[in-house]
Amino acid sequence: MSLPSAIFRNDERAHQLVFDRPAGIIVAHEAEDFLPALEIAQAAHDAGKWLAGYFSYEAGYLLEPKLVPLLPGGRRAPLVCLGIFDAPVEQAVVPSNAPATNGPIFDARAAWSAEDYAKRFARLHNHIRKGDCYQGNLTFPVHAQWSGDPLAAFDALTERQPVKYGALIALGDPVVLSRSPELFFEVDAEGMIETHPMKGTAPRGATKSEDKRLKAFLLNDEKNQAENRMIVDLLRNDISLISEVGTLEVPELFRIESYPTVHQMVSRVRAKLLPDLTIRQIFAALFPCGSITGAPKIRAMEILHGLEATPRDVYCGAIGWIAPGGTMRFSVAIRTISLFSSGEAVYNIGGGVVFDSTAEEEYQECLLKARYATGTPPISS
Repeated sequence: MSLPSAIFRNDERAHQLVFDRPAGIIVAHEAEDFLPALEIAQAAHDAGKWLAGYFSYEAGYLLEPKLVPLLPGGRRAPLVCLGIFDAPVEQAVVPSNAPATNGPIFDARAAWSAEDYAKRFARLHNHIRKGDCYQGNLTFPVHAQWSGDPLAAFDALTERQPVKYGALIALGDPVVLSRSPELFFEVDAEGMIETHPMKGTAPRGATKSEDKRLKAFLLNDEKNQAENRMIVDLLRNDISLISEVGTLEVPELFRIESYPTVHQMVSRVRAKLLPDLTIRQIFAALFPCGSITGAPKIRAMEILHGLEATPRDVYCGAIGWIAPGGTMRFSVAIRTISLFSSGEAVYNIGGGVVFDSTAEEEYQECLLKARYATGTPPISS
């Protein structure tokens, strides 16, 4: 199979949408090009086209006037990159029985050591103690090398970490591979929007009994529940800005989903969207996802801007598609790798910090999450 423009793969259903041969590619690298790019995307959508691609995390600075002056330089990925397509092809995915391999990603090194992380953690924790924010999602990059075929890398990641929202985006440099387990939002044909905030993590156990114990611990742990509830409340507030009064509900709270390396706590928020919303209006209300910023969102983003030395780029943005009828689905771009043509691979890791978090536990959780990329934790710098 040659490299298509975009793949969205649900490993649970063994199903994927494949987009190829774009009629055009909408790309904005600079701030002044971002809103015009959204207008072009809206025009293509109104003309009956499909859109597929990603929004980088830094696009969120341009959707909130208060944050525009903080837009960081040194970005390596576009702020937005969307292909324009006539339609995707739906395909069944034949499961592979081959053992998971490390694939073509190697020599992974975390940009922050435990000491580096602890210094920034202390500054964030001080903000939390003073009441500047209740939670902050502190992240840092891992730098690695890659070689070979991006599609082979995508398949290797699939074998190691099956998820519902896997994606490959090949619309230019970088090629983006995502093994995201987290739904940012989905809009169905009736205009119902649903989001699945994911906050709360525990490792898998070495034995069935240990695994069961760790899962039960996560389900009942007050710290993880508090983290999750904060983000549920944040997303309820975001969705309320674009939904009909009286339709907002939380049908499920604190469900545990299990993946090869971690258990995750997930909740659900649903509402009926207001009619005739534009792409810009939806993203201005929701983006970036609160689960990867913290609460309150804008203040958390301001604080994190001063703590994280480099742009997040595609990581913590949104990856997905928009159909002509108004249905759409975007994942949160976690467990996401940018493959640059230079041979460099970059993927970030992070986690939510709250009042009773500790630097050592949070740093180890970050390294645990990073195992999806190579099967082993990255070398600490």
